[in-house]
Amino acid sequence: MSREADLDRDEKKQAEEHKKIPSSVIFETIRREGEHELSRPFSALWWSGIAAGLAISISVLSKGVLVSILPDADWAAGITNLGYTVGFLIVILGRMQLFTENTITPILPLFLSPTRATFNRTARLWGIVLAANLVGCAAAALVLVHGNVLPDARFEGILAVSRHYAEATALQHFAWGIPAGFLIAALVWIMPRMQSAGEIMMIVILTYVIGLGGMSHVVAGSTELFIVVLHGELGLFSAVVSGILPALFGNVLGGTGIFAALTYAQVRQEI
Repeated sequence: MSREADLDRDEKKQAEEHKKIPSSVIFETIRREGEHELSRPFSALWWSGIAAGLAISISVLSKGVLVSILPDADWAAGITNLGYTVGFLIVILGRMQLFTENTITPILPLFLSPTRATFNRTARLWGIVLAANLVGCAAAALVLVHGNVLPDARFEGILAVSRHYAEATALQHFAWGIPAGFLIAALVWIMPRMQSAGEIMMIVILTYVIGLGGMSHVVAGSTELFIVVLHGELGLFSAVVSGILPALFGNVLGGTGIFAALTYAQVRQEI
């Protein structure tokens, strides 16, 4: 038996406060959150999902505005992608329904209880949130393209960012969607450990990496694709088949097929 250090009461309390949270506790925290999300009514998920689609579009707007201001240089991406983090900060700190967060949150209850009822509830949640996110993205794109809410010079930056995203092939969006899904799922896993300042820092760091790495995020990327569609440069069918669906499958593979599965594997003997 190992011996304890000779500490007074206050020192023992400090040691307890600084003890790392076990992975099994994080798993249970996210699982309970997933159970709550699975039980929420349609209207709550729908309107929260639409709000998330609108808010995540601020990432495209912010990055595009920075692109319009900065010169076309290799170093500029290091600054413009800071704008990409803005929408994610709004959505995640605002606790809105973002589809890529749901590649892990409701999946943990499914892993623990892989019944038909749990599967159906998960499919319902995914369907509602994804559809609502896309509606929000389309509405945001409509305002940006036809609402005259920005000077032409700033809109050109947004259009340049969107065109660049739309140029990728379906295979590229799928491949680039895998690390994006993994990172968002990792962010959800890390959040229970964080205090408020730590939450902000982790959201900025991980979503900045997604933007800087040119990865494909199905929701933010949908706004970019809808902008190009509404500007008359891309067909809606091509946007869905070559952009939205491949990124979706990549995000699900990275978030659920890899990260969520690995996190469950590491704690299943402890729970």
